[in-house]
Amino acid sequence: MIRNSSAPPTSWEVARRAGVSQSAVSRSFTPGASISDATRSKVMDAARELGYRPNAIARSLITARSRIIAVVMAYLENLLYPRVLEEFGRRFAALGYHLLLFTGLKDRDSDPVFDQIMQYRVDGIILASTGLSSALAEECLAAGVPVVLFNRTTGRPGVCSVTSDNFAGGGKLARFLVASGHRRFAYIAGLASSSTNRDRQAGFAAGLAACGLPPPVVQVGNYSTQEAAAATRALMARPARPDAIFAANDHMAIAAIDTIRSEFGLSVPGDVSVVGYDDVGPARWPAYAITTVAQPVDRMVAETVELIMARIEDRSTAAESRVVGGDLIVRASARRPPRGLVERDGQLLYLGDTALPEPRETDR
Repeated sequence: MIRNSSAPPTSWEVARRAGVSQSAVSRSFTPGASISDATRSKVMDAARELGYRPNAIARSLITARSRIIAVVMAYLENLLYPRVLEEFGRRFAALGYHLLLFTGLKDRDSDPVFDQIMQYRVDGIILASTGLSSALAEECLAAGVPVVLFNRTTGRPGVCSVTSDNFAGGGKLARFLVASGHRRFAYIAGLASSSTNRDRQAGFAAGLAACGLPPPVVQVGNYSTQEAAAATRALMARPARPDAIFAANDHMAIAAIDTIRSEFGLSVPGDVSVVGYDDVGPARWPAYAITTVAQPVDRMVAETVELIMARIEDRSTAAESRVVGGDLIVRASARRPPRGLVERDGQLLYLGDTALPEPRETDR
């Protein structure tokens, strides 16, 4: 039989050349499938000779699995998310899955991209740095597609989420700054629609209240460099300017530090302490050296992968909301308290001052 060289080779041709069954060819290209090393080697040799590549779309029609996970991200300016994406890619690849990235708008829910996502017959959806409307939650449940929110929470039933303990992190930063002798506090807020921002702000205010101090002055930065710089200008122009600023993430903390130094000629932390959240790469640069609450990315990603894989295998698995604690890493952007510091794995951490009360969730 002479094959048509213009047509792509088929699994039948690979099986014939390797001297095996078509099912052996299929198993050879299926991660984790049961097949001997010798048979897989023969199949791979034949596939290379013919230039064969399995058709993932055709396989998904047969198996009802595309082995594709959709990831929706709306805020790639924040260097936390490229790191998160890389870690998702690594972990899903080890399970034989591939990522399909969709980008949305950071001030919107993910609804506009849902129709695009469903065209790819994805096995699951991870929403990172974006929200989930009631309508989208219901559509995903009706379609039987597992959804996990990453770094976001929702009160909607049937939806899984994984976040760091944002409320506790905000409280830690409040106690740290109080212990360092600050008394005039400000908060540069992210998006009002973001549960992450709301919890960090609530934890910060509750931490100050537990210490008998008023809530912080708030300016909105909307997770934007330009808006965070404008928020910093407004704060520093106040008659009683703050001596400590908590920016809702490191991305905005960098903008605040640059603005304070370049436009007001003030020292960080000599005149103003600035703290952030996330522990992205630039937070560790000597020029910024931001005191920040670290997002435990590896563990958060691992928890997300575990949740979505469990629901792919069994759609009846109950929804869970998992919260992961993070360390407060002390660097040079903030004055240091006399107590409560410990060095661990080459990093200086703030574990708390027993003389200060802990903020409570009920203080929200």
